[in-house]
Amino acid sequence: MKLQLKHAKILDREWDTGGLFTFLVGFAIAGHNTEWFKAHAEMELRAGELRIWELSCIPGLFQTEDYARALFESGNSPDIETGIANRMKRQEVLNRKPGPITRVFLDQGVLDQPVGGRDVMRAQLAVLLEWTRHPNITIRVVPRSVGAHMGRDGSFKIMTVGNADIAYTEACGGGRLVMDADEVRSFRLRFDRISDRALPVDASIDLIKRVMEEFS
Repeated sequence: MKLQLKHAKILDREWDTGGLFTFLVGFAIAGHNTEWFKAHAEMELRAGELRIWELSCIPGLFQTEDYARALFESGNSPDIETGIANRMKRQEVLNRKPGPITRVFLDQGVLDQPVGGRDVMRAQLAVLLEWTRHPNITIRVVPRSVGAHMGRDGSFKIMTVGNADIAYTEACGGGRLVMDADEVRSFRLRFDRISDRALPVDASIDLIKRVMEEFS
């Protein structure tokens, strides 16, 4: 059964979501339900908490322009400059006051994959280290030595807006918003299980520094 607008308003009021479900239903009604990334970006901007697991690349919120350019060029993007500008604009959410509480887990392969070349990667990791000093941001690394674990299925993000959580999963050609409470709960469990396998904060920072030095 599809969520109706009147029911969405009731949920928003009872759960104090800040209009999350009303927005999503309206987005779907308007015929944009295939453009989930756009809806995800709207939720990201309003989120009070972000939980990010990234398996393949530096999360967009932390990318430098050169790193983002390398990704867009490798993907044969039809409008690279617009893509970069939009990605840089998304990063404003991290400087919001108050900013979102942000927990990030990165696969070690994200750090040592030389996207854009050695110089670009070194600069990108330096920026990542700067973000680790932000009081609202925690960045931890899942080392390669862990082997198989629950995060190998793919990257995802959980956004908390008001009192509601919504997940976004990445996929080739576009992602998917997850609103079903049971499914979102499964992503929270997966995030916690990934946390169990990640290095502590200080050890993660040391690993990022070592990898950055290898690109010098």
